[in-house]
Amino acid sequence: MTDAINAHALEITDLEFEHRSRDGAPFVLRMPSLAISQGEQVLLTGDSGSGKSTLLQVIAGLLTPRQGEVRVDGRPLGTLNGADLDAFRGRKIGMIFQTFNLLEGFTARENVLMALMFGGEPASGHAQRSAELLAHLGIDRPDAMPDELSIGQQQRVAVARALATRPALVLADEPTASLDARNARNAIQLIQDSCREQGAALLCTSHDDQLRSSFERVEELSQ
Repeated sequence: MTDAINAHALEITDLEFEHRSRDGAPFVLRMPSLAISQGEQVLLTGDSGSGKSTLLQVIAGLLTPRQGEVRVDGRPLGTLNGADLDAFRGRKIGMIFQTFNLLEGFTARENVLMALMFGGEPASGHAQRSAELLAHLGIDRPDAMPDELSIGQQQRVAVARALATRPALVLADEPTASLDARNARNAIQLIQDSCREQGAALLCTSHDDQLRSSFERVEELSQ
């Protein structure tokens, strides 16, 4: 259920974020406007260094813009702080990383359970939700550690974790960058199909032009 009637999954208005690069030069990310409807899937392209990953971190509330507004599922992130922001992120935003970022020392099942715990899902449904998601995504060894799984299986666990709380928005940061062309196509299909099944909007970043044909909508981030 959204926080506002007929809200977009994501709305950005007059966004600016600034930081210093490693050589001390200022970097300014600007996004005048971007709106993604509920369930819509968008590919964001741009050269390396154009700020794609930075933008996703701003959208997730991990970085604070110097001006502008980010709304996720109708809620302005600027109205949230500390624990409230963390809880909102856990409920409403799923994240898929290039290197998966699965928790070492935790099984595939426990990685999904952690997302459910931080997302505020009722504890009584955690076991069933994690089991259903992992089984649906083809993980038949839910008690295996990440390093005991293939790269493809690790990605499936990462997708399950991102979708565990039925988020309004999934952010996928260069999810195919380390894969060959065939596996990249399979991976993006998995992410898109899974988001579609769960009703989540998807914003995926990539500098790989081959992914353009997989998305009906492509936006470009330039500096």
